Amino acid sequence: MNLITNLYTDEYFMKEAIIEASKAFDAGEIPVGAVVRWNNRIIGRGHNLTETLNDPTAHAELQAITAATNTIGGKYLKDCILYVTLEPCIMCAGACFWAQLGTVVYGADDEKRGYSTLTGKIFHPKTTIIKGVLKDECTNLLKSFFLKIRESDED
Repeated sequence: MNLITNLYTDEYFMKEAIIEASKAFDAGEIPVGAVVRWNNRIIGRGHNLTETLNDPTAHAELQAITAATNTIGGKYLKDCILYVTLEPCIMCAGACFWAQLGTVVYGADDEKRGYSTLTGKIFHPKTTIIKGVLKDECTNLLKSFFLKIRESDED
């Protein structure tokens, strides 16, 4: 393997998604971040904006998918990889289905609202799912956010 191949790992792109999640954290949003990769290039970035936009659909994945489709000028992302710090919810899994994402990589599990809490096929049949990439870092960011919220509620 050459240096370029070693540089652009799933961990590298998940760290970029964590940077997006940190932006959400700083803005008082649930810290979820996402990036879309195409040929070792990020073509879409996003983080949760549900509070900022007062929009329950403004999830990180949807922001990143919209940015990516605008970048390539088309609605299908068959050759792309979505990296997201938290397991996608059913809405975001549906968006991944419609965008026909080639691969979805996520960090932390979402045991309450993640797509895996439901049965049946949610992602496109050709989509590969990879879970647990930088799971501890993604989970810790979420835990820190909710701890901060609880502490501020006590004041």
